[in-house]
Amino acid sequence: MFRRRVLTAILLAGLAAGVGDTLLAIGMYHVGPGPIYRSIASGLVGREAAVRGGFVTAALGMLLHFFIATTAAAVYVAASSKLRLLLERSVACGLAFGVAVYFFMKDVVVPLSAARPISFTWAGLVGHALLVGLPLALVARRLLAIASQGGRSHGR
Repeated sequence: MFRRRVLTAILLAGLAAGVGDTLLAIGMYHVGPGPIYRSIASGLVGREAAVRGGFVTAALGMLLHFFIATTAAAVYVAASSKLRLLLERSVACGLAFGVAVYFFMKDVVVPLSAARPISFTWAGLVGHALLVGLPLALVARRLLAIASQGGRSHGR
C-alpha cells in the first residue's frame, strides 16, 4: 500500500508540476500549448524538425515535458523519505525546489540539448517557484502524510 501511495504521489506531483509549468509558459510567451511543446521537442530533434513535425513533435514535446516534471517529482519524493523537512515545511521547501528546478533546467538540461538557450527572467524564476515547486511539494505532502499515517490524513 505504501509503495502505491509513493508512486501515486510521484505521478500526481509530476502532473501538477507539468500543468503548472505549461500554464507558466503559455502566460509568458502568449502562445498555445502546441508551440510550447514543439519548443520542448526541439531539444531532442532540433528546431527545424520540431517546427516541421507539427502535431507529432508537439506530442513528443508534451511527453518529454511531463517526463521531466515527473522526474523532478520523483527526486522530491525520494528526498522527502530521508529529509522529512520537505514534507513538514512543504511551502518553503516547494518554493525553493521550484527555484532549483528552474536553474537546473536553464543551466544544465537546456544547454545539453539542441534547444535554444534560456535567458534568466524573474517571471520564469518566480513562476517555477509558484507553479512548479509549490504544487509538487503540496501534492507530495498530502499523499505521503496520508501514507505515513497508515491511510489517515492529518488535515494539513
